[in-house]
Parts: sequence; structure tokens; C-alpha cells
Amino acid sequence: MFEAIDDISRTELASRETNGIMVRLLWSRSTNLVTVAVDDAANGDYFELILDEVESALDVFYHPFAHAAARGLEFRTQRLEPEVLLDAA
Repeated sequence: MFEAIDDISRTELASRETNGIMVRLLWSRSTNLVTVAVDDAANGDYFELILDEVESALDVFYHPFAHAAARGLEFRTQRLEPEVLLDAA
């Protein structure tokens, strides 16, 4: 934990991965901003949420998709298998 990410001015404070989705909590030394970065390896989606002083960093870290949706950020959802509808007849 606490390792530099991407450049020397960003420090990883926490990270987690579930089902190919990597979520990282980052702090920038140069700007003093905290961000949550989400990278979905399955479909290549990536986004970052910049936190303001009133947001709980851990809440955004554990619920990034809810916070992204609340901000109006659109992202794709991909089903691993197509949905099959059975005929009732």
C-alpha cells in the first residue's frame, strides 16, 4: 500500500479488485486532491472521481458506481452471456 501510481505526485492509499474491476483510492501530492480510479478490465472502461472536502473517501472507494451515477457519469454494463428468453408456448 502507499506506493506511487502513474507519476511521483500520486500515492495509492488503498486498492481492491473484484471480478476484474480494480478500484484505487489515490492522493495527489502536487494538488492535494483525492480521487477514486475505477478500471474494468472486462470491457476497458476507466473513470476517476475527484472528491471534494465533504465527501467520504471510503464511501466513494467502496461505492464508486453509485457515486458516478449520482454525478451523471454514464458507463457501460456488459453481460458475460447473452440473455435468453424461453418461449412460453
